[in-house]
Amino acid sequence: MTHGHELLEMLQEKAYTVDGFLKAVKERFGEDERFFTCHSEGLTAEEILDFFLYKGKVVLNNGVLSFDHSCQHHPEGGCCHEQNEVR
Repeated sequence: MTHGHELLEMLQEKAYTVDGFLKAVKERFGEDERFFTCHSEGLTAEEILDFFLYKGKVVLNNGVLSFDHSCQHHPEGGCCHEQNEVR
């Protein structure tokens, strides 16, 4: 299982369409890989993307996904999952 921060790091490096991102994730981690966060585990690529969109970690603008740089995700292992509670 792979931590979701690895997917956020992919979005920090490059903007993707939804389909392009899911394809890149599956190519990098494998079709059957599952992901986890501080709150959930066993998520598919589609489910973790939905989670990131819901939590505001990733934004979708004009069909393009990008990392929300105001998010306080820390690559060194810190966690920002408490920042945006249920809206």
